[in-house]
Amino acid sequence: MFSPSWSRLSCVALSSRGGRRTLSLFSSSGSSNWSKVVSDAEKIVGYPTSFMSLRCLLSDELSNVAMHIRKLVGTQHPLLNTARGFVYDSKNNLQMRGLVVLLLSKAAGPSRATSDLPAQDMVCGIYPSQRNLAEITELIHTAFLVHRGIVNLKDWTVSDGPLRDMEFGNKMAVLSGDFLLANACTGLAQLNNTKVVELISSAIGDLVQGVYDENSNNIEEDGLIDGVDVAAWEEQTFLSHGALLAKSCQAAMELAKHDKESQRMAYKYGRHLSLGHKLNSDLQPFVKSGTGEPVSFSLSTAPIVFHRQIVGRETWRQQLQQAKTLRNHLDHSKLLAAVKSEKGVSTAMDLCCYHGNKALEAIQAFPSSEARSALENIASAITKF
Repeated sequence: MFSPSWSRLSCVALSSRGGRRTLSLFSSSGSSNWSKVVSDAEKIVGYPTSFMSLRCLLSDELSNVAMHIRKLVGTQHPLLNTARGFVYDSKNNLQMRGLVVLLLSKAAGPSRATSDLPAQDMVCGIYPSQRNLAEITELIHTAFLVHRGIVNLKDWTVSDGPLRDMEFGNKMAVLSGDFLLANACTGLAQLNNTKVVELISSAIGDLVQGVYDENSNNIEEDGLIDGVDVAAWEEQTFLSHGALLAKSCQAAMELAKHDKESQRMAYKYGRHLSLGHKLNSDLQPFVKSGTGEPVSFSLSTAPIVFHRQIVGRETWRQQLQQAKTLRNHLDHSKLLAAVKSEKGVSTAMDLCCYHGNKALEAIQAFPSSEARSALENIASAITKF
């Protein structure tokens, strides 16, 4: 278990085998360009995975749904922002899961037990079944993104837009999300591998459980879930953000008939990478404040959760009250200053570094290659703030 006292300075630089390169988690050259890391990795696997889901998104069935979604233009329903992200996402993280699955498949290569799998079927060192798995992973992730855009009408206010628009948007979110998930399940069955079906089915179950926990936990007046500490945050975040990638990485090894140890290390890489990626995302408003842009963040992000655990409930409530304006709105700038005065941010940064380091350790189990270097670059990039 991670200890908050574990310092970022204790992160060890890991060297690639074969003298290819040495990667430091905290280099003097500054933050990595995430877009470049993803773009370089996509070249290695043969095509841009940023458009991996388009084959399904451009189908006749979903095109009909898209025609109805056009009716939401001009409303404030969140499904529109999700739809825009399918075409353009400035953070290049929507399609990261499929890319990692493909890179791991290429890094691991064929196993000794794959004599019955024709090598000529491989494209860029990846089996067709593994490419199909990468697409299935993205479809499942996209389906849950769409479902997360459903508006809770109990919390609806007039400022959110006409109730009729919100109800229609919810129907479209349910319909299109279910369509994507059904296509993913069909593709999963066509892989004809019961172990892979079991793994990905359990990942879908984890996703459902994670989202259910997020929505059903006892939310207090201070906007935080009672009893959530570092360990509880990690467990819930893994269910809702990490299980799909971790189990897809393991499934990719199963499709190439790699042994249990290779599957375990692939799972470990996916688990730690996804948790580190979520931490990096949660940290952005706290490490990039002062740039002149408006500050905004959720009260369930990791730095806030860790800060509340450190200062205690009563102190947190006082800070929250002091950050409220006369109209009872939350002044995020004031709250950010209070959080940064303690160790919530540094604890989250330490934990991000820990997971990045663990992902780098796991990937060392695979042979030195261009694909492994790309996976190292991705793990290193998530620790740059």
